[in-house]
Amino acid sequence: MDIEFLGTGAGMPSKQRNTSALVLDLTDENKENWLFDCGEATQHQLLHSAIKPKKITKIFITHLHGDHIFGLPGFLSSRAFLGGEDPVDLYGPAGLKEWLQHTYKVTGTYLPYQLNVHEIHDGLILETDEFTVYAQEVQHVIQSFGFRIEQKELPGTLLIDKAIEKGVPKGPMLQRLKDGFDIVLENGQTVYSRDVTTEKKKGFVIAVIGDTSYCQASVELAQDADIVIHEATFTDEYAAGAKEFGHSTIVEAATIAKEANAKNLIANHISARFMPSEMQAFVAEGTDVFEAISIADDFARYQWKHGELIKLQKN
Repeated sequence: MDIEFLGTGAGMPSKQRNTSALVLDLTDENKENWLFDCGEATQHQLLHSAIKPKKITKIFITHLHGDHIFGLPGFLSSRAFLGGEDPVDLYGPAGLKEWLQHTYKVTGTYLPYQLNVHEIHDGLILETDEFTVYAQEVQHVIQSFGFRIEQKELPGTLLIDKAIEKGVPKGPMLQRLKDGFDIVLENGQTVYSRDVTTEKKKGFVIAVIGDTSYCQASVELAQDADIVIHEATFTDEYAAGAKEFGHSTIVEAATIAKEANAKNLIANHISARFMPSEMQAFVAEGTDVFEAISIADDFARYQWKHGELIKLQKN
């Protein structure tokens, strides 16, 4: 699983950071890409990445502020011109469906593929063969959600020599055993998957938390997560303003990761007032509380592999 940040700024675009958008590249898990938020010019940011719009089949919107949704009508429209024919499932707060319908009606826009809009609430909002996704409302000036993505248990490793010893022929029966199914041989003997595979492996857990002040809901979403993606709009110097406008400081984001017993924190939604030269001090504030912090830049790409978060080189 890879994570690519398309926009990591707050409020409006700046020279360093575009507005909010990130993609979970789940090609290896289910051949899909999932988009979280879609700020202005997200489709333009995609042009500078290897992500194909037609591969994005699910979109999750944290809240309805413009820097998180103003790129959505354009992206959905352009996706059709770029070979996107598969349906798209869109998850977000109440009002999202009405806003899109009105936008497309006024502009005469037609989508040739099916768009399923799911207006969400706290709890389970999606379950597939590979994942469950939960939403929980966090604390912002308008309704805002965080998402918890849990990968289901993965099959254990097939002990192929042990399976062959039991008389399993090479071929599809070995794959069925690896996938967790018991099989019956031609001689009537049952070979149990549990006897020829290692224990199942725990899947990864990611929390993607939208704009919010520090709140218990964020801690619950991030509980024991492998990766927490959380806004960190300000430093502690601006804590009063952060609270007034429903945002978090880097110290508060780090506190959430620590209290949740998370493994890694990737901070984004950074105010344009902080220049690249200030990022070292910005990170230092957070690492005083929680050590495993990375500050996301536009086009930063991370990979979760063998239980480790790896920051990849930009293309």
